[in-house]
Order: sequence, then C-alpha cells, then structure tokens
Amino acid sequence: MSKPEFQITRDELQTLHDHFRDTKHTINNTLAVIMALSELAQRNPSHYEKLAKAVLTRGPEVVQMLQDFQNALGSKLRGPGSEEAEEASEAKQT
Repeated sequence: MSKPEFQITRDELQTLHDHFRDTKHTINNTLAVIMALSELAQRNPSHYEKLAKAVLTRGPEVVQMLQDFQNALGSKLRGPGSEEAEEASEAKQT
C-alpha cells in the first residue's frame, strides 16, 4: 500500500512554525527562571521554596505545550480527516 502524497500549504507551515516558536520561547523562559532561582537558592536557601513552586507550576505547562505542538504536527502529517479520528479516540480514553 503506497502512502498518499504529502502536501502542506504555506499558511499551514507558517502556523506550525509560529506554534514551534511560541513553544520554544516558553521553554527558554521557564528554564531561565529555574536556572536563576537555582543560583539564588545556592546563596540563600529561602529561594528553594520559590524554585520548587516554579518547577511544579511551569513544568506541566511546558509538557502540555510540547504535547499540543506534537499533536498539531502529527495531525498535519497524518492528513485530512485524522483530527476527527484522533478526537474520537481521545474521547474513548476519557
């Protein structure tokens, strides 16, 4: 069985690029905050609580953004009609 020809419009590619750029920006910001708080905590142990709070709140946000980007990219690779099948599959799992 041959795979169908893959096509993506410039607008779709731009949307994926923008999504990637936003995800990358958020990850970089999160890591910068965690690194800064880590350095502060080495000098002043009272910052460990802020560090833990930042990791616990921002970590899941980063994971969700990566999953959202993976889903957006995957839906383009699978082609038209795959989003409905994916949504139905996710609905069965919940």
